Amino acid sequence: MQLTILGCYAATPRTYNHTTSQVLNIANHMFLIDCGEGTQMQLRRQKVKFSRIKHVFISHLHGDHFFGLIGLVSTFNLLGRETDLHIYGPKGIKEIITLQLKMSKSWTGYGLYFHELSSNSPELIFENDKVTVETIPLDHRVYTNGYLFKEKEGDRKLLMNEVLNYDIDKAYYRSIKKGKDVTLEDGTLVKNELLTSAPPPIKSYAFCSDTAYLPSITNQIKGVTALYHESTFLESHEHLCKPTKHSTAKQAALIAKEAEAKQLILGHYSTRYDDLQLFKEEAETYFINVTLAEDGKRFSFD
Repeated sequence: MQLTILGCYAATPRTYNHTTSQVLNIANHMFLIDCGEGTQMQLRRQKVKFSRIKHVFISHLHGDHFFGLIGLVSTFNLLGRETDLHIYGPKGIKEIITLQLKMSKSWTGYGLYFHELSSNSPELIFENDKVTVETIPLDHRVYTNGYLFKEKEGDRKLLMNEVLNYDIDKAYYRSIKKGKDVTLEDGTLVKNELLTSAPPPIKSYAFCSDTAYLPSITNQIKGVTALYHESTFLESHEHLCKPTKHSTAKQAALIAKEAEAKQLILGHYSTRYDDLQLFKEEAETYFINVTLAEDGKRFSFD
């Protein structure tokens, strides 16, 4: 699992700072999460192949999280894209994008599918044989979802020395990797745990932005491999959280602690702050494994 931060600042892009967008590579699937202004330029800088992006997840309809989407959709078309593109986001995202395509007479030559969201409860919105994606309902000034990406449990690993000792036919290998026991020709039952070791631990990633402090999400993301949680403000500006429905670095750390996350990644910084280390220092008072998101930074989770 690998995460690439394309942008991690709040409100407006600046010369060297970009608004929210990131690419998650999990179980060999590449997902684009949010699409702030200039996302396609950041994708090029980070050498992310456009053709690998087939699913885009938009958290909410504030401009710093989706103003780059129409440009990306249009560029895909100009480059002759043929692969379908699926966009998941709040109700209204289809109207916004299709109106721009209609008025500019720029309909795409590829399939453009919108999956509009309106539920206030977690729901499964994507699933294949390797990964699932669920919404994480958040608390912001407009309807907002975070997203939980989670690998499915993989196959068990064959212990070849043991398998060969029992002279098991190769035809059974696939079912053994799926956890099945084996009955030998003489009727002997060989338990699966004698023939295999456990599959690799399941990896998961929770994207939680934008939101006010919302402890109720911790049950859904319990034990997550990595949590990206917005930290717009430092505690000294906590009074701004209520009217804006944003969080502090301290509050993000408390969520990570309660969720028993393996790692906390802070982001969505207000541009009023010059020293981002202050965010890390504040969060580390409450949670140990804290990392700062930075434009262009990559995280690998082995």
